[in-house]
Amino acid sequence: MCGRFYLDIQQDELKSHFNLATSPDLIPRYNIAPSQAIAAVMISKQERQVKMFRWGLIPFWSKDEKIGYRTINARAETVDKKPAFRAAFKYRRCLIPASGFFEWKAENGGKQPYCIHPKKSPLIAFAGLYEHWESEAGRLIASCTIIVTEANRSVMSIHDRMPVILNPVDYDVWLDPDIQDPEIIKPLLRPCPDTDIETYRVGKQVNNPRNDDPDCIIPLA
Repeated sequence: MCGRFYLDIQQDELKSHFNLATSPDLIPRYNIAPSQAIAAVMISKQERQVKMFRWGLIPFWSKDEKIGYRTINARAETVDKKPAFRAAFKYRRCLIPASGFFEWKAENGGKQPYCIHPKKSPLIAFAGLYEHWESEAGRLIASCTIIVTEANRSVMSIHDRMPVILNPVDYDVWLDPDIQDPEIIKPLLRPCPDTDIETYRVGKQVNNPRNDDPDCIIPLA
């Protein structure tokens, strides 16, 4: 699964990497957690834009927004079949910008957090889905989920799952709502190459989402 990530990037770099229409107004985040607002790139009015979504997808048909606590991730293997995700998989796909993510490994009688980030680029994109939900009282919530797949060899020793990190050459296909054939889309949901990823231990302050500063990504001595 993917339960924490970070985004430490300049706005102009984000605009350039994703070919955005405008530069997004974002601040660096170092410990992004479920239920918080996260940035996602989507197609709106035929151009790429950044919108904010609550992390934890609420299906349009749900009676209760609390389902979002169970839908922070969607499994790549079943994302086109599960009722919570299949409509969004067809029509509402997005890119979730990240600099890296965190995972925990059982070590020395406890759980040791690791930072997992790309070797060659300061910015990556997780495959995501988004939805718009309205309560019976008329409350509107835009929400999203991160798709996860089996871990590559670099991550496997820490956890058996990892977020789908899309290749930039696949961004156009992933974002195109007119492309709905699973045989075209699902092959994109694969682990990234082992050599693209680097991992290192970080301090346990990242365990608490209230700690959101650069210390969260500093390697342990």
